[in-house]
Amino acid sequence: MKHPLLYTLILLLIGTTPTALFPEEFSTTYGNIAETLSSLSDPNTGLTIFPLLSIPIGGEYQAMGTAYTALTRHASFIDANPAASAALPLTELALYHNDWIADTNIEGVVYTIRFDDLGIGAAGKFLYVPFTQYDAWGNRLATGYYSETVIGFNVAYNFFSSYDFFGIAAGITPKIAIRSIPSVFYADQSALAFMADIGILTKVNFLKFYSSRNRNLSFGLVIKNLGIEILAPTKEPLPTALTTGLGYSPIRPLTIAFDFTLPFNLIPDVPAEAPFYATGVALTLTDFLTMQTGLLLKGGNPRISMGTLFTMKDLSIQTTYVLDMTTQFVPLDRLSVNLTLNLGDNGRAALQAEVDRYYLQALEAYARGDLETTIALCEKALALDPDFTPARKTLLLAEESRELQKRMLELQQIEG
Repeated sequence: MKHPLLYTLILLLIGTTPTALFPEEFSTTYGNIAETLSSLSDPNTGLTIFPLLSIPIGGEYQAMGTAYTALTRHASFIDANPAASAALPLTELALYHNDWIADTNIEGVVYTIRFDDLGIGAAGKFLYVPFTQYDAWGNRLATGYYSETVIGFNVAYNFFSSYDFFGIAAGITPKIAIRSIPSVFYADQSALAFMADIGILTKVNFLKFYSSRNRNLSFGLVIKNLGIEILAPTKEPLPTALTTGLGYSPIRPLTIAFDFTLPFNLIPDVPAEAPFYATGVALTLTDFLTMQTGLLLKGGNPRISMGTLFTMKDLSIQTTYVLDMTTQFVPLDRLSVNLTLNLGDNGRAALQAEVDRYYLQALEAYARGDLETTIALCEKALALDPDFTPARKTLLLAEESRELQKRMLELQQIEG
């Protein structure tokens, strides 16, 4: 078998387990990759508490390799940048299920809503692993779950926003994390921590080859998991990190994203992980289908992700598959499903359509030379949206033209 990786991808697409048909070739390739990547391993991996804080909840955030710091598209922003809720287009209720590794599962829920420049939201995710205790003779003594829970509340505001400037959005998501280990398995190992994500976001236009009011180049900066544990058997740092991100859409269907993350620890005697990188691409094929892929370069375990987003009128479904050196094919894991309910936009689209209607009518009136009607229509548009710069410019132009006409009429009367 000359190309086992190619056959592996083909078999994944048709739903056949590659290890079942090509066990030797697949194992050899897998081992060779692991050996090659061993030189990139990070000796400081695993020194922080609460792994759930570093595991993607799912959705497009995971599908794009976690390169999502500068994007404001869907509710999965909650793991990426707390400032994004101030620019999210829709009110959303999102449910997540993530088959992580073996028996480890993650469930999540996110709700977010925006009122003009103010965004608020709430989120929770829950990791659980079934655990069974046996004695030296193999007799079952107890069963239960190791679990981690993270709950967060988000608020963000977009400052200085106008028609000509996206603004500078800033947000914060305070979070509480709880680790539960039944005392029957290991006493006094549960933990509690408080932390917050703090982020900023802005957008501009750059080399934009299509017409749209949405800016096509975005920048984001986030400090994640900044806080302390207040109840734990030993002092362990949280996975605190500084992440900066870039998002770019050169053409309407294509979005490219890149993130750089610098971990750091607030406990000085514990070394931080090495910096890592993420990149992702999203391609909108139709108005209802978007494909994503991403690559996360973190230590010696690069992670490739592939996702598909189906969008309907009031519902969207995101499926994501992740492949790295911990992925298993029997049973198939690292598969996540996200169901998002579109709850509307609080009337923003209808308001904008009304503003546009008044403005277009004003332009038609100005072309006919009807300055009074032009001024009245521009004033109606600005009453609905005071930041709509085109209407303000047209209003000033019409008022200046009217004033000029009055002066010309006065001069004619004087000469007559």
